Amino acid sequence: MKVLCEREQLREALSVVSSVIPAKSTRPSVENVYLAASDAALELVGTDLEVAVRYRIDEVKVEEPGTALVPARVATDFVRDLSGDTLTLETRGESFHIESGADHCELTTIDPDEFPVVARFSDDEGLKVQADTFTRLVNRTSFAAAREQGRYAMHGILTQVESGTLKMVATDGRRLAVATSPIDANGTGETEAIVPTKGMQLFCRVIDDPTEMVQIDFGENQIGLRTAKAEIFARLIDGEFPRYTGVIPTSSENVVEADADLFNKKLRLVSNVTSNDMRAVRLSLEKGQMTIYGRSAATGEATAHMEVDFKGKPGDIAFNPDYMIDGLKNCEIDTVRLEFNERTSPGKFTLGENYIYIVMPITIDT
Repeated sequence: MKVLCEREQLREALSVVSSVIPAKSTRPSVENVYLAASDAALELVGTDLEVAVRYRIDEVKVEEPGTALVPARVATDFVRDLSGDTLTLETRGESFHIESGADHCELTTIDPDEFPVVARFSDDEGLKVQADTFTRLVNRTSFAAAREQGRYAMHGILTQVESGTLKMVATDGRRLAVATSPIDANGTGETEAIVPTKGMQLFCRVIDDPTEMVQIDFGENQIGLRTAKAEIFARLIDGEFPRYTGVIPTSSENVVEADADLFNKKLRLVSNVTSNDMRAVRLSLEKGQMTIYGRSAATGEATAHMEVDFKGKPGDIAFNPDYMIDGLKNCEIDTVRLEFNERTSPGKFTLGENYIYIVMPITIDT
């Protein structure tokens, strides 16, 4: 194998592929990046056995086709720190060489046949969706997915295709994000799967053109996602996603409309005094005004005021400020809407068209 390529293109490809490659694995081959040079392209493949990525670089000169399996972290770091614009990649016996001008790196390789088999798309597979639609739905929901140990099904994004819409849902048990968008399903039947958040975010990372039509293929055990230059495969999460519809309020006695940017700033301001073991701020509401209050025995207290449009009975409700801020960071409208019934009932935030965010309240001493 011998290939000439641009450093920046290889750097980006290695960065994407190595993001799924584990530093340590019970299968040593998985700690490596698989390189395959053929015709006028170089393909890089990486996997952690749950998520896999194929990344293609077309603008290369292949002097000798071939394959190689090389240490991912070292190759990524070396290419990142090189200063030359053009690189030569070459296998010589059982070693792999990266050269740029006078700079040179020789890496030990292992047999490429030891690398696990990674799926590949066929040309006509999958549902086609505009890239910016897919990316927007992932960004609207992925932040709400669970990260800590717990119910495994919450570590993914519930993805549904139904009646000409694509819906994504994520929850960690304390908050819930639901986003939908109309799509051209092209006769695709109803489908539902829990997709690992890591796979979804990686797919968004390899999208360059927001107007591109990307492909989604729902298999029995995995989902495939393809852009012009990359293919992502993720093993579906086997489990029952929480029955989330029951926590979404269907009617509300109290409705607040506030400037989204100002609300975000006031929350950040007050949350500075709250402690890590009790992250909570109280929203006190009355006609035309909201008071945001936070305190901590260790640091003190803070209060902020802002004008709002409030309809309902004067009162208060408390939330984790981090959860509200996470939602407001993804808010797509100038005026955010918060609805709730009582201080112990869920808060429903409307953050955009076909985009709602539910946050469970916190009980604090008043």
